[in-house]
This record gives sequence, structure tokens and C-alpha cells, in this order.
Amino acid sequence: MEFQRIEPGSFLVGNIEIECPSFPDTRDVPEEVKWTEEDFQRCREMAERDSRPGFWVNIEQAFYIGKYEVTQGQWKEIMGFNPSFFNEKKVGENSDLHPVENVTWEMVQEFIEKLNDMDSIYHYRLPTEFEWEYAARAGNESLLSWAETVEQAWIQQIDKGTTKPVGTKKTSPWGLYDMLGNVWEWVEDYYNDAVFADPIPPKNGEVHVLKGGSITSDVTNATYLFHGGGPGNGYDVGFRLVRELK
Repeated sequence: MEFQRIEPGSFLVGNIEIECPSFPDTRDVPEEVKWTEEDFQRCREMAERDSRPGFWVNIEQAFYIGKYEVTQGQWKEIMGFNPSFFNEKKVGENSDLHPVENVTWEMVQEFIEKLNDMDSIYHYRLPTEFEWEYAARAGNESLLSWAETVEQAWIQQIDKGTTKPVGTKKTSPWGLYDMLGNVWEWVEDYYNDAVFADPIPPKNGEVHVLKGGSITSDVTNATYLFHGGGPGNGYDVGFRLVRELK
């Protein structure tokens, strides 16, 4: 596995700023479909209602996160079997380079435990949700454009049949691959039953958080902004790891 050092810093989580155009309506459309002053007022009220200030998160220490999603080959090396739906029977000989998927959070913990037993130098774990989002953003304060998302993420690929080998899209500015798309990624935190994370993650819960979207996602949920609760679809759920010195 290859890991990328992420330097400490701060970022804004859950910030949504919705803006409305100003009266009058200057669009080149028939008069009967132009917005009235009351329409603009309703727009401003809805934007104010749905906007969110977000909250700042400080990442106080540098950390190392996987450059790639954990692959089927790496999983087999540790666990001795391949749970993936898109396995060698479906994608051929290069299946070892595809992300492992169809793994529950509990299965990932078993993988991590065995990996830690084998390594006398390093300790491995799932990233926290804030570590994951900070690394995925790579200093970006706004959402990626459609063009940027397509450059970096395997999304809306379900009609093409399978996941894709890791690292075959454009890298992020911080040297990470597939942070968006390909497979959803497990993180350490419990899900809070909301669209956005809370400033203090819940200490317990029924399911854990998934981040980043997958081959089945569109640009709406292939983003670092939102989160979901597992188990997800199974066939498009994987993970990447954080590595620390023991």
C-alpha cells in the first residue's frame, strides 16, 4: 500500500451558501414567465432557510492516508479470499487492481486487525470522517465543478458494468486517487442520521458513515460535502486506510 502525507490545517464543514438573483428579471423570456418582485422575495426566503453556515474543523497533526482505495489483491493477500462482486470472473485478470468492495464495516475491522498483527512498525485504521473530508478537499473551499469531478471520479458508470482499477483517473491536488467515485468509502465515525456531519461525531449508533460516492453516483453525491450511512449497495462499498507509527 502507498500512503500520502497530509499536512495539518483547518477547513469549513457543511457550509451551504445559496444565492438568489436580484429584481428585476432581466432574462430574455416572455413577460408572463418572468419572476415578479414577490417571486424574488420567496427565493430569498428559501435561500436563507436552506443555507448553512457550517463549522470549522482543525486537523492538528499530519497523517498518512492511502493514495488508493484498498484493492482486491491487497484484501486477498491478508484475508485469503475475495468478497467482491466485481471479481475476477466479471472483470478478468486485472481484478486485483480494482477496489475491494462488498465489505461491511465489521469485515474491514477484521482486515485491519490482521494487517496490524502482521506489521511490527505501523498501525492501520480507518480515517475519521473529518480526516477523510480534509484529505479529499485538498484545500478546496468550494465544490468541484462537473468537469473537475469527471476528471477525478468514476461516476455514472453503472451502464458500463463494473468498478474501475484504482488510480486510473486524475489525481487530486494532494496526490490522492478516487476520493470521489469508484466505490463509497467507510470511515471510522458513526452516522448521525443527517445529511451533514455534526461538529462532534456521535459516540455510538447503528451504522457507520460512507463518503465519496461510487460508480452509481451522480455529481450530487460524488462530493466530499455530504455523507451517507452504510451498509450501502454492497457492490460499490470499499475503503482506504490511515497509517501511523506504532
